[in-house]
Amino acid sequence: MNITRFGGVTALAAVAALALTSCAANETGGGAAPAASEGGESLSGTLVGIGASSQGSAQEAWRAAFQTANPETTVEYSPDGSGAGREAFIAGGADFAGSDRALNEEELAGTFGKCVEGTSAIDLPVYISPIAVIFNLEGVDELNLDQATLAGIFAGQITTWNAPEIAALNPDATLPSSPITAVHRSDDSGTTENFTEYLNAVAPDIWTEEADGVWPEAFGGEAAAQTSGVVDAVTNGNGTIGYADASRAGELGVAKIKVGEEFVEYSPEAAAAIVDASPEAEGREENDIAFEIDRTSTEAGVYPIVLVSYLITCQDYQDDETAALVKAYVGYVASEEGQAEAESTAGIAPLSSMVSEQVSTAIESIK
Repeated sequence: MNITRFGGVTALAAVAALALTSCAANETGGGAAPAASEGGESLSGTLVGIGASSQGSAQEAWRAAFQTANPETTVEYSPDGSGAGREAFIAGGADFAGSDRALNEEELAGTFGKCVEGTSAIDLPVYISPIAVIFNLEGVDELNLDQATLAGIFAGQITTWNAPEIAALNPDATLPSSPITAVHRSDDSGTTENFTEYLNAVAPDIWTEEADGVWPEAFGGEAAAQTSGVVDAVTNGNGTIGYADASRAGELGVAKIKVGEEFVEYSPEAAAAIVDASPEAEGREENDIAFEIDRTSTEAGVYPIVLVSYLITCQDYQDDETAALVKAYVGYVASEEGQAEAESTAGIAPLSSMVSEQVSTAIESIK
């Protein structure tokens, strides 16, 4: 069994916490969901999922709708972060994982605790969302940032709000001389990996570190656990700035990011546009779907700070009942109804028809 970095400890800790997250989802309903397996028999059993906190709101809605349609099922999801989810799934502590990046080559080359020996896992993109640059600065409601300025802030090179780089982009704003507090994730996070991939792609002279789910110590800043921790730290401070799944931005200020010659506000449509304009990763097995986002795109209508969040499952499960339940649940998540549910509750960009067809084919291959 391939247990790395977090190992079995993370998997066991996350599983222990799941009981606290499953009950509430049984109490509310949602959109249409599969009410039986392919053979016609009623679905029953429990699924354990661990992973990306970005998926938290969507998972609550998906689980509620699925469990309402299938009252003999329980779907648990613990939003402990992408890294924790992947590690738990690899260790056999979860039936599926949520991750804001696809499995990498090293992970795919290992073994997976719930999968038939000699088979691998597959990545299913089911959640497309912008990453919002959130801020809380008294007297400032709107903020424009270009690539170099954004990278300089999070690299600790631009340290006050009235710095000339920020002032030049916001001539109508009254910017204070107070210090900038840049907040980042303290856990291994797919959101961090997507955000740092963007910074390295668009400002490599400033953001010299390669993309990673773990924040580089050299750039400092204030650390907070999970999406909720970043949002709380930005909300409760003044002069704070951070990054989070856009569904969690709430009433915070959200920066517009320069793309080409325009400053672009995030939107589900702009997030979907950059995914459709980006190539798939090469060299992956059939039914394992991953995208390489074109972070440097200057096309009109795209927002390049985006995450594609995946559900990671076995291609072939050791337990047939688990396979049937995973297939039904993930099938609902990726369905038109499931995507519409997450769009209304979490503001995601629904899968395009092209991606939806690919994902549906991959789900049908699960056994």
